[in-house]
Amino acid sequence: MTPEEVRGLSKDERTALLRALIAADDADPLEEPRYRRRRGLALVMLVGCCVWLVPWTIVLAFTLPQHFTAGQWAVAWIGFDVGLTLAIGATAFALWKRLQIAIFGQLVSGTLLVCDAWFDVWLSWGSSEFVLSLLTALLGELPLAALFFLGARQLVLLTVHSLWIREGRVGPEPRLREVRLFAVGQRRR
Repeated sequence: MTPEEVRGLSKDERTALLRALIAADDADPLEEPRYRRRRGLALVMLVGCCVWLVPWTIVLAFTLPQHFTAGQWAVAWIGFDVGLTLAIGATAFALWKRLQIAIFGQLVSGTLLVCDAWFDVWLSWGSSEFVLSLLTALLGELPLAALFFLGARQLVLLTVHSLWIREGRVGPEPRLREVRLFAVGQRRR
């Protein structure tokens, strides 16, 4: 069909055509053998990391010293804050350009803010800086992290909504936890 013929169709006819085109090529890229192997390897590695981290964390809990002097304390914190600044700046740029990578930027920025709050509070415990660290975490870092996480969720939901509409689907949209990779609706078997 030519673009002019498609424009000449009614909305219902365009929706039916779109559904037919989607159904004709409803392949899941993760079912390709090379991606299936990579996905399996990734899952094995992730489970292995979790299995390793549980005993490692227990060992650290019993063996780490209560007091420790770090030689490069300032470099570590400055480097962390530079990374946080770059993540937030890259997120702002991606949002300005309306790029999907803004979702990742928001997740990374939010995670870094939670880490920053965690370390600020716990590493200042018992010092004169504790109250300021706690207030900064509760009034600044954690609320901003929550905004980043909610923003990322909202962008994913808007993407699903856009695909739902463009695919001509009707009825309620699926919940985020029901959306499969590379497909908006439920997988047909």
